[in-house]
Amino acid sequence: MLNDEDQSRVIEMAWEDRTPFEAIERLYGLTEKEVIGLMRAKVKEKAFKNWRARVTGRKTKHLKLRSDEVGRGYCPSQYKVKGANK
Repeated sequence: MLNDEDQSRVIEMAWEDRTPFEAIERLYGLTEKEVIGLMRAKVKEKAFKNWRARVTGRKTKHLKLRSDEVGRGYCPSQYKVKGANK
C-alpha cells in the first residue's frame, strides 16, 4: 500500500508523457493496470477520462514502443525552480 506522498508521485508520473509505465513499476511496484486503477480512484472522473485518452497507445508510455530518440523521462522545461517567478 502506497502512502499519500507516493500515490501523489505515481499520479504525477502517470500524467508525464515521457515517463513510461515500466519506470513506475520499477520504482513503486505498480503494474500499468494498477496505475490505471489508482488514477481511476484518485483523480476526478473527467480528468481520468482525459488522461486515458492521452496515454492510450502513446508510444512514450511504453518502453517497447518508445523511439530510441527519447532518451529521458521528462522534457527539460518540466521541472521548474520554485520561486523563480520574476
